[in-house]
Amino acid sequence: MKSDRNIVFLGMMGSGKTSIGFLVSKKLKLDFYDVDHYIENKLKMKISNIFENKGEKFFREYEEKITLELMKIKGIVVSLGGGAFLNKNIRNEVLKNHISFWLKTKDDILIQRIRKSAKRPLAYNVSNSDLQNMIKNRNKYYAKAQNKIDCHNKTKKEIVDRILDII
Repeated sequence: MKSDRNIVFLGMMGSGKTSIGFLVSKKLKLDFYDVDHYIENKLKMKISNIFENKGEKFFREYEEKITLELMKIKGIVVSLGGGAFLNKNIRNEVLKNHISFWLKTKDDILIQRIRKSAKRPLAYNVSNSDLQNMIKNRNKYYAKAQNKIDCHNKTKKEIVDRILDII
């Protein structure tokens, strides 16, 4: 598949954007970019260190710049950071020019996954109800994606096959 439109995965942290995006890119023989990993490589810092040392405002501005640059590359697979789609400029670019997939996972599963990972700065030292509220608020934005993939009780293969059927 060669196209001017990119395939973009969005959703909460822990929803599987990186692993599913990578598998889809392999199946389609397209380059894969995980925006968070890309930012870490560019700045030579982990996301948690960027938040800690430079602040969320710096991170969000840099995330917008990098994401919009990546979107200029044609025919790639991109996994956005969990908060990226809340950015109006990123959201408009993705919805207008690319194929978007929201990887929807049950809230309790997301919270369980998020709790297992120390690398998620916005989820560190917050209560489950705060995480629940974050998920609820972000879901309003994620719901704007062109495609919603229900990932509950599905294997990675089933999710990838569903996405390939849509593309």
